[in-house]
Parts: sequence; C-alpha cells; structure tokens
Amino acid sequence: MDNIKTITKNKKAYHEYFVLESYEAGISLSGTEVKSLRAGGVNLKDAWCDIVKGELIIKQMHISPYDHGNIFNKPAMRDRKLLMHKREIMKLLGTIKQQGLTLVPLSVYFKGSLVKIQVGLCKGKQLHDKRAVAAKRDADLAISRAMKEQQR
Repeated sequence: MDNIKTITKNKKAYHEYFVLESYEAGISLSGTEVKSLRAGGVNLKDAWCDIVKGELIIKQMHISPYDHGNIFNKPAMRDRKLLMHKREIMKLLGTIKQQGLTLVPLSVYFKGSLVKIQVGLCKGKQLHDKRAVAAKRDADLAISRAMKEQQR
C-alpha cells in the first residue's frame, strides 16, 4: 500500500521501442537533485541505461539544478548509479548480450519517500512497426467514437 506519485514518463521510449519486460530500480541522488525532482525538473527523453563493471548506470538523464540550491548542486547531465540486486543486473547483462536488446528508463516516480525508476528491457521498432501501431491506435479511436455515437 505504498504511495506512488509519478514524476515523469518517457513517452518517446514507447514510440521507439517494444517494451518486453520492466524492472524497478532505485537511484542514487544528492539532496538538491531530490528537491528538483519534487519540483518536476527531470527529462528522460534521450536517457538510456548501461551496465559498467557490474553496476547499472543511467546516462543522459537531465535533472535541472535546484533553484534554491547552493554549491552542492550537481551537474544536470551526470551519470547516475541505479540500485538493483547484483543477480538481476547479471541476468539483464546476459539477456542484452545474447538478444541485442536495450535498457531504457520508462518512468521516474516516488514510492513513499524513495525515488524509483522503471527500467524497460526493450527491442527497437522499425518504421513499419511504428506505422502499424499508429494505424491501430487510429482505428481503435474511430471505433470508440462510433460506439459512443451509437449509444446516444
């Protein structure tokens, strides 16, 4: 019964990739970065994850410097360590190496007072896949409008 408050979602990830599995990870942040997250100053648009020396690292995640911060503000685009169990990281590493998949951050949220990131194991979409998804979405929208109109 944890209180979950979503900060941001990576909409571009769902457009560019098929999400096969998702995992929850903690993130190592400084105090001013958490305050900036509470203000909504985060962007996941070009972010991606990598496994370096057995540690899960998120790269290109932009957390805006805290407005009322001081000398302890960290650079906005620095690499940040994600916190997962070692066996989960090794399992992900094996899957990525064998199948050629990508780790992409899907959302950032508060779970209670902790900051969590949902990381997706993703496979890239081709252009025709993106078109098919858009066509299906448009068809579903037309069907729902027709059903709503018919009920009136």
